[in-house]
Amino acid sequence: MRSNKTAVKKESLTWEIEMSYLANGIQRIVGIDEAGRGPLAGPVIAAAVMFAPQTISSGKAFGLNDSKQLVRSERERLFDVITEKAMSFGIGIATHEEIDSMNILQATMCAMTRATNEMCAKLGDVSPEILLVDGKYFRTTLPYPFKTFVAGDGLSPSIAAASIIAKVTRDRMMEELDKEYPEYGFAAHKGYGTARHRQAIAERGYCPVHRRSFKLKALHDN
Repeated sequence: MRSNKTAVKKESLTWEIEMSYLANGIQRIVGIDEAGRGPLAGPVIAAAVMFAPQTISSGKAFGLNDSKQLVRSERERLFDVITEKAMSFGIGIATHEEIDSMNILQATMCAMTRATNEMCAKLGDVSPEILLVDGKYFRTTLPYPFKTFVAGDGLSPSIAAASIIAKVTRDRMMEELDKEYPEYGFAAHKGYGTARHRQAIAERGYCPVHRRSFKLKALHDN
């Protein structure tokens, strides 16, 4: 279950990882991360973000950090900064139906692939040279080299930017779903398995956007 502790803003990350690639002539660097693997309802969202080499070499990271280390107002502010400053970005969605049919891990890989494809479509003829992916596992049909980083959203501004885009996008989607299904409180917990959410499921059953494959966790994870 998600922690209820208030996020504490940390110092901005540095471009150390990205600079090491620039030093070796690799300029088109993409950060990839996801939001929403653990919730009991809604989609999993991934984002891919590419900053221009000049942005990286400037040393300015705009306060970027792991989205979980930022309060909501900071995530919202940085969402706008990223979409303005990034060379390109993309968002990929895997629905709750896809999560149930292929499992959450494979759905996450699918969302990451879709995010990267959307980002590349905006770039036109420019292709990534390296994908920096949060986590320790990544499988994709994409033809680009990649490297995984455990807790990468706390190490690389590119990955952190992707984590913020994914998190803010998903939060907004869950707030819209709350309007359709207000009795489940999606706006408050974003679909995570809080006591309130599990109680609502126990009393009302599942709504159309619940992940049926997470059923046992919803009812018995106390």
